[in-house]
Amino acid sequence: MAKKLIGPFTQLLPLANMPLHGALADNTLEIIEKGGIIIEHNRIVDMGPYSILREKYGSTVAFADIDTPAVCVPGYIDCHTHIAFSGNRANDFALRNAGATYLEIAEAGGGIWSTVQHTRETSEEKLAAHIIERVDTLIKQGITTVEIKSGYGLSIEQEVKTLHAIQLAQKEVLVDLVPTCLAAHMKPRDFDGDATTYLEKMVAELFPILRQENLTNRIDAFVEKSAFNAIEIRPYLRSAKEQGFDITVHADQFTPSGSVIAIEFGAISADHLEASTEDEIHLLAKSDTVAVALPGASLGLGCSYTPARRLLDEGAILAIATDWNPGSAPMGQLMVQASILATAEKLSNAEVFSAITFRAARALNLSDRGQLKRGQLADFNIYTTSNYQNITYMQGTLLPQQVWKSGKLIYTKGEQL
Repeated sequence: MAKKLIGPFTQLLPLANMPLHGALADNTLEIIEKGGIIIEHNRIVDMGPYSILREKYGSTVAFADIDTPAVCVPGYIDCHTHIAFSGNRANDFALRNAGATYLEIAEAGGGIWSTVQHTRETSEEKLAAHIIERVDTLIKQGITTVEIKSGYGLSIEQEVKTLHAIQLAQKEVLVDLVPTCLAAHMKPRDFDGDATTYLEKMVAELFPILRQENLTNRIDAFVEKSAFNAIEIRPYLRSAKEQGFDITVHADQFTPSGSVIAIEFGAISADHLEASTEDEIHLLAKSDTVAVALPGASLGLGCSYTPARRLLDEGAILAIATDWNPGSAPMGQLMVQASILATAEKLSNAEVFSAITFRAARALNLSDRGQLKRGQLADFNIYTTSNYQNITYMQGTLLPQQVWKSGKLIYTKGEQL
């Protein structure tokens, strides 16, 4: 039998037919009590009240019975990570908390360049092993799709190596990895030329390799005073757009302006936004560019949070991601960070779950996941609880009992991956 009926769940939250833009009240959440899901191969065939599904499909399905109180939600999507790295920057965190400036930390051997050096010294196979280990940590949280950026190579050879490592990791993990090229992370210290020349080299030499080897369809850029300014980055993004790449931008982390660039080039997402003002919030709200909040970076740096409440109230699309990286956001705990942001910004449960499911899928230009409805990938999490509110209430300490990816049970709590 190809079809399988899973349930009954005390509560089933499909998150289907919810708006992409704007604020969401919890009373807009559809909650199916004693619900079930019919899956076939990697897709959802049907969902609804378990008793009706059982009567409708009868002997044509196999049964995966849930005999304890359980809540089922869509698989989570971490739409912004930097987990392709080597090295450790615990000393950066200690120095920052002791009052050191970014420049002082860099002079002490820390900062992004420290991670670049460690990552360059790591073989492709070892880097893939690091990615696999971190992805396993995310799977245990119920994350079934993971975006992974390059950006700690910062040369043609090293950026390609990093993207190859992501490809190697994909062969070994049971969730989907979405690679993104972040060669425009910063101008490398060892590059003989200015920022414009570096970016021109990436366009001329790296972009063709990305296409030839099918390494990624996504180009990211860090638009900031410490990285690339608007004048430098525009030709780079224009070339990426002309060549058909999806664009995403690290925007408004320390100073506003990056989100304006993101919207100008029709970026799929603008990520960070901690420094966004009312002007940027208004522009994002009027656009289809997803505003991606990264509360882990706010926690790691001790800075303000993305103005999530204002963005939603204005009508923006809000996603939430971990930003897992060795410098500013080493936690890598999506629900912990989302719950903390919810407390700080007064986000409803509906807004939190939407931000890490179908709205996060939009940030990756994916339309086949993030909701439990016919035709979608059968990606979902099962929690041993009778009330979905406990998931955010426990702030990430309540973990899924089961994680299903593309119709397969890939993780059971207490069992090794």
